[in-house]
Amino acid sequence: MKRIALILFVFLTYSLSTFAQTSADAIVGVWFNKDKDAKIQIYKKGNEFFGKIVWLLHPKDDEGQDKRDKENPDDQLKKRQIFGFEILHDFKYNADDKQWDSGKIYDPKSGKTYSCKISIKDKGSINVRGFVGISLIGRTDVWTRATI
Repeated sequence: MKRIALILFVFLTYSLSTFAQTSADAIVGVWFNKDKDAKIQIYKKGNEFFGKIVWLLHPKDDEGQDKRDKENPDDQLKKRQIFGFEILHDFKYNADDKQWDSGKIYDPKSGKTYSCKISIKDKGSINVRGFVGISLIGRTDVWTRATI
């Protein structure tokens, strides 16, 4: 009987630790932005999460050149290419709130960087909330899971 209890305890402990790990990694993958004109790959580095643009619906500008970060307020950064650019930085999983917070998001359409938090909306979508100061002053976009 003790042996069965021990096996059951080990199984439950393993299951719970696997579930906890899966919860933190739930945003890892490729996501369409709300306009479906870009795909962002969210990945983990150490204990933090980042995201970069891995696909663009329109990768070229009007002159046929690769799109650049032309809205950036820093003139030196206006030349960097949008494709492959890391737009999500330094997110940490908060198990208590079941969200990823303390991160930043860069919007290449406006050239602005915002504080940001991410939460799971449902199985195939996430809420990405960018804000200035407190999260009450901001906007939430829904991103949907995509394939590469």
